[in-house]
Amino acid sequence: MTLPFEHPRPPPSSATLVCDDGEPMESARHRQQMTVLIESLEHAWRERSDFYVGGNMFLYFSEVQARNNDFRGPDVFVVTDTTRRERRAWVVWEEDGRAPDVIIELLSPKTEAVDRGEKMRIYARSLKVGEYFLYDPFSHVFEGYDLDLRRQVYVPKAPLASGQLCCEQLGLLLGKARGTLYAVTTEWLRWFDAEGRLLPMPSEQANAEQVRADTAEQRADEEARRADEEGRRADEEARRADEEARRADEEARRAEETRVRLDHALAELERLERPTRRD
Repeated sequence: MTLPFEHPRPPPSSATLVCDDGEPMESARHRQQMTVLIESLEHAWRERSDFYVGGNMFLYFSEVQARNNDFRGPDVFVVTDTTRRERRAWVVWEEDGRAPDVIIELLSPKTEAVDRGEKMRIYARSLKVGEYFLYDPFSHVFEGYDLDLRRQVYVPKAPLASGQLCCEQLGLLLGKARGTLYAVTTEWLRWFDAEGRLLPMPSEQANAEQVRADTAEQRADEEARRADEEGRRADEEARRADEEARRADEEARRAEETRVRLDHALAELERLERPTRRD
């Protein structure tokens, strides 16, 4: 007897998978730090369409994991050689097998053991994520790891002299930078380009551009003020020159009058001194 052919069951889709467990991030600082990393990279690569950056978003890599509701939600992850579009979750079998190239986990007392243990093993063995970073927004502990693909384990990165770590998958650097964001002054984990220049958030770039515009306006105002001052000085010099010319003319007029009077006087004196002719 011929047995009926059983079609393989298709894997679950992102439309049916759980995409939110309702658990908030550990603190407002953790959420803000995640936003800083995502927004600054999105802004720096705003002209590109071949990457995806996500945060606090479920990552599905096997049907067994999906069936068991074994959620994995990296705090920040970046995938290259993909399309930049909206997603509810990152589902590897819907992405042509593409897994994150870089994952960043934000440490907390509640999650540190998992971030250093189970997650680290899954990212290395199951997903083969090339680079893995850990950062504590409060203690500022910062570590980075490269995947040893042969042994499927992570090995620590050596920091640069600046304390930054290379993120070779993205051609960028990661490092701590002190600044004030969300009214909090602390050391934030930030992206830098290969030359060590900070990748700004959109708000930071807008503020910097406004400062530059204000500075340029102040410089233009100062130049205009100096030009006005120069104009006033030139007018004053011209006025003084005119006054000097008038004085010179007046002196010349007086000298001419004196000369004429003197000529008249001399002529009169000569007339008086001339002998009277007798008849």
